[in-house]
Amino acid sequence: MHLRLSHRFICVFVLLLLTRCNTQLNDLPKEGKNFPFSLIELQRRSFNYFWETVYPYGQVPDRYPTKRMSSIAATGFGLTSYIIGAERGYITRDQAIERVLLTLESLWTLPVGADSSGISGYKGFFYHFLKYEDATRYRNVELSTIDTGLLMAGILSTQSYFTGSGVKESRIRELADLLYRRVNWNWAYHPDQGTICMGWRPERGWIPSYWKGYNEAMILLIMAMGSPSYPVPVEAWANWCSTYQWMEFQGYEHVNFTPLFGHQYSHMYIDFRGIQDDYMRGKGIDYFENSRRGTLSNRAYCIDNPSQFTGYGEKIWGLTACDGPAKDGQFTIDDTGDTLLFRGYWARGASGRHINDDGTIAPTAAGGSIPFAPDECIETLSYLWENHYDLAVDSFGFKDAINLSYVNDQYPQGWADIDYLGIDQGPIVIQIENHLSGLIWDQMKKNKYIVDGLKKAGFTGGWIDAL
Repeated sequence: MHLRLSHRFICVFVLLLLTRCNTQLNDLPKEGKNFPFSLIELQRRSFNYFWETVYPYGQVPDRYPTKRMSSIAATGFGLTSYIIGAERGYITRDQAIERVLLTLESLWTLPVGADSSGISGYKGFFYHFLKYEDATRYRNVELSTIDTGLLMAGILSTQSYFTGSGVKESRIRELADLLYRRVNWNWAYHPDQGTICMGWRPERGWIPSYWKGYNEAMILLIMAMGSPSYPVPVEAWANWCSTYQWMEFQGYEHVNFTPLFGHQYSHMYIDFRGIQDDYMRGKGIDYFENSRRGTLSNRAYCIDNPSQFTGYGEKIWGLTACDGPAKDGQFTIDDTGDTLLFRGYWARGASGRHINDDGTIAPTAAGGSIPFAPDECIETLSYLWENHYDLAVDSFGFKDAINLSYVNDQYPQGWADIDYLGIDQGPIVIQIENHLSGLIWDQMKKNKYIVDGLKKAGFTGGWIDAL
C-alpha cells in the first residue's frame, strides 16, 4: 500500500513553526554565569531540541545541527517531550496537541510496503532513519524493531495523556491505537531463537541478530506481549531472562549491560520500582534497583579511572553510547608521545561484560540516570555546567559528548561534539521529569497495553497489584 500525505499536513507544519514556543534558539544567552545550573533550565533547553528542530511530517532529527536524517526513536522521545513541555509551560497544551496530531497523522499515512525505496515502513514497523524531506527510508537502513518500539512507547504516552473529549484529543487516542495495533510483533518473533529479531531489510531479509537480555529492549518485549492484535508468545519473557548476565562489577552485583542507555530507555516509560518478575524475585531486588547499581558501578569505574583519562572522577563520569572525537578509530599521539585510540560514535560503557572507554563523557549518562542516583547524577551535571560551560553547554543544553583528553591545536581545552543527538536528549528531558514528578511513569501506568504486557511477563507487586 502506498499512501502520500496531503498538502494539508505541510501547511499545518508551517503554521506550527510560526506558533512554536516563545523561547527561540537565538534568544538563549550563552553566558553560563547568568544561568546557574538547575534541572528545569537543563530540561527546558533539552526540550527545545525537540520543539525547534523538527522536520516536516513531525519527524525529529537524528542529530543537529548536522542535517542528515530523522530518527524514529527520537521522534518517539519527542512525542513524550511535548507532554512534558505542556505540563511545564514550555509550550501550551494546544501547541502540544497540534504537534502530536501532525506527527501521528503523518506516521499513519506515510507510504508502507515491501519495496526497498520510497517507503517508510512495513507491517507496522518503521525504518530506523527516514529522509528529512519526505520521511521515507534513508539509504539502505534496516526496518528496526527496537527503534519502532521506542517510537511506539512515545505514541502510547500520548494516548494515555491526551484524555480530553475534544475532537483533536480523541483523534490522538485513535491514531495511537491504530499505529500500535498495526505493528506485527509476531512477524518479527523467531520461534527458533525464542525472541524478536533486531531488524529486516527488503534486499536480504532478516538481520541475523536477536534481542536477548539484558538491554534497552525490555520495553519492546513488554509492548509486543501486550499487543491485542499480534502478540508474541508468553514464553518470550522467560527466554529473554534466560540470557541475563548477573555478575559483580565495581562492588555492585546486578544484571550487567555495558552502556548506560540500556539501563535507561525502558525505565523512561515504566516505573519498575516495587514490581518484580520471576527473575528479580529470585534476586531479591527490582529492575529499578538493578539500574541504580548499574549507574553507580559505571561511576565507580570512572572514579578508578584505570586508563588515567583527564578529568575523570567523582564529578565527571558517565559512559554510554555517544559521539566521539575521532572518525573510524583514528590513532592520536598525545603530548607525552603515547598512542591513544579515540573513536567516533561508539557504545561506550563499563560493566563486567566489556570496557569500552576512550575518555569520552556523555552528559546523557548522568542525565538519563537521575531517578536511580539523583545526588550523584545532579552533582555531575551541575559541575559540568558550572565548570565546563563554554565547552559542554549551548542553546539546547549539554552537547552530546566531551573528551578532556583529546587536546590539540584545534581543541586546546579538550574536544566537544558539534552535534546534539535526539536519542541522547530524550533521556535527559524525560528522566528529569520522572525524578521531579513521575509524570510519564504515571501516564504509562494507565495504559492497558503496557499493563497487559507486564502482567503477561509475570510482574506483580507494588503499583500493579494496586490497580
